[in-house]
Amino acid sequence: MRIERVKDFFIFFASIGIFLAIWEAYYWILIKNPFVLAPPSKVLITFVQLVIGDPKFAETGFSMPLDMLYSLYHYLYGFSFAILIGFSFGLIAGWSKKVEEFLYPIIELIRPIPPIAWIPIAILMLKLTHTAAAFIIFIGAVFPILLNTMYGVSSVEKKYVEAAMTLGATRTSTILRKVIIPASMPAFFNGLRVGSGVAWMCVVAAELFGVSQYGLGYKIQLARLYHSPDVVISYMLAIGIIGLVLDRLYRATEARLLTWRRGFVVD
Repeated sequence: MRIERVKDFFIFFASIGIFLAIWEAYYWILIKNPFVLAPPSKVLITFVQLVIGDPKFAETGFSMPLDMLYSLYHYLYGFSFAILIGFSFGLIAGWSKKVEEFLYPIIELIRPIPPIAWIPIAILMLKLTHTAAAFIIFIGAVFPILLNTMYGVSSVEKKYVEAAMTLGATRTSTILRKVIIPASMPAFFNGLRVGSGVAWMCVVAAELFGVSQYGLGYKIQLARLYHSPDVVISYMLAIGIIGLVLDRLYRATEARLLTWRRGFVVD
């Protein structure tokens, strides 16, 4: 097991090292223009300077820790509402066939519209505010959560409900709390992780298009205007790292809460 883990780590870092080496060589052989692309050696230095708040960047308004906080605020603002609405309506629609039939045309009409297409509406209604950014994030994240929750609830086998009723669970609230919601949690967490990824991409898209004048996406746009590809790529790297951390966080939460999903072998 330990040998396999060492092998996996070696392959992981070797692939990254080869990619960075090709990127570095590509820059120095074909590009050689700091206003077009930055080599990884420069990006790494710039990234560290942005993280520690180097005065050279602070004077021009670049503060990566602060921008991370603003982007995470936008993410949590919109994503929390997406969880609340998506789970609630998914639970109701999965439980009631009539509600599902009523909501389905509305969902399928709105769901294919890209979240970016809502940006003009968000700006017109909410101006350049944090709420406008949260609205775009909500639109992007709510449907994966809603549909996965609805699928999870509707997929609960009837025999589990009948078994609960046999054991004395007569109230609908008790059946929901003890049977339906726990059984639908795996599907809900699938929707949560998909929705989180979409929400984080929507954060960057909304900030890039100027819905908010703060955050990682907005500073990427600002760095582009300054012709600073090293800053652009550094902020892209920060976006990727935060997205990875968020996904790992939801994976760990799922593994901790849904321990009953783990199989076991009886000798």
